[in-house]
Amino acid sequence: MRTLLSLILNIIWFLTAGWSLFLGYIVAGVLACIFIVTIPFGLASFRIAGFVAWPFGREVRVVPGRAGAMSAIGNVIWFVIAGWWLALGHMITAFAQAVTIIGLPLAWANIKLIPVTCFPFAREVVPSSDARAQMLPTAG
Repeated sequence: MRTLLSLILNIIWFLTAGWSLFLGYIVAGVLACIFIVTIPFGLASFRIAGFVAWPFGREVRVVPGRAGAMSAIGNVIWFVIAGWWLALGHMITAFAQAVTIIGLPLAWANIKLIPVTCFPFAREVVPSSDARAQMLPTAG
């Protein structure tokens, strides 16, 4: 049942906002890949684009061991160059979607995307079931 609901929400999401946000991330990724030094930013943008196109049923988590100084520097540079305007696009889209009751889950998905939009390094997209499984206490 959960996967069917995720599928329906993903289809509605893609038709109403996902495609335009997806294109924004693709453009940011292509621009970042123009220079060799900024290719990691382009790859991060492409990774987020896949999540933005189909967000329901997936979550973002911080990758343990990868959140070092280079990730922090990369996140600051990303935020200054691209993160703030991509986050602004999410906020505007969330506001437009929140006008209707049907759009409230879509607006919430937009808000959920803002942290990874602002700070994409040392994060990965995982299925929601995997993210929840990691939150369970372990016996031992």
